[in-house]
Amino acid sequence: MANCMICFNSYSEVTWNSLFYYGDPTPLCAQCSHSLERIKGKLCEDCGRPLEKLSEEYIFQDRCYDCVRWSEDPIWKDSLKTNRSVFTYNDFMKEILSTYKFRGDHQLSLSFKKDLIQTYKQYFSTSMMIVPIPLSQERLYERGFNQSLVFAEFLGHPKEILTRIHLEKQSKKSREKRIESDHVFKMKEEMDLKGSQILLIDDIYTTGSTIRHAAQILLSSGAESVSSLTLVRS
Repeated sequence: MANCMICFNSYSEVTWNSLFYYGDPTPLCAQCSHSLERIKGKLCEDCGRPLEKLSEEYIFQDRCYDCVRWSEDPIWKDSLKTNRSVFTYNDFMKEILSTYKFRGDHQLSLSFKKDLIQTYKQYFSTSMMIVPIPLSQERLYERGFNQSLVFAEFLGHPKEILTRIHLEKQSKKSREKRIESDHVFKMKEEMDLKGSQILLIDDIYTTGSTIRHAAQILLSSGAESVSSLTLVRS
């Protein structure tokens, strides 16, 4: 028996799936595991949003309306190649992320490890350079750890080549204000990324502005392309 990492209730950690298919025991009880809404079905080819959750007027062939707007913006249209996410931002996930990020429960990251690795292998090449979205020093001091770096370490050997300037929390801004934000990221030091295919790692994709700000810095340093993998798609 083990204790679920989310609800702490006891459960049998060995299931038929873990025994015959996946090898590692699950860190979650069945109820919590089922409450995590995994992204599946037909997705926006750019951002990975489940299209079945959108009204038809917000779907343009294989893309959502948000991504159509990004593609029509002359400044941002080529900044991000693609994004894929693991879970949707339902009420259950919202509470988990609050516990994980803002109450400092670092161990909760293990709850997502298997699904994160599975999505990574499904959509991306293991030859890509893994780069976590950084926190500002102020945010890092508040939380005690960078959740994006923790996720990135599940996937390989991340390169912490970006640094972040302390600004108002992105979650408090409108979509327009997020896009207009300037000087969000910079390179830790000057380096030539010529020919590099980069995979940015972050906890949540909301408007896509955070990812694209980081992507533009990497592209300006010579990266060939920038994609992203996030735990959650809002």
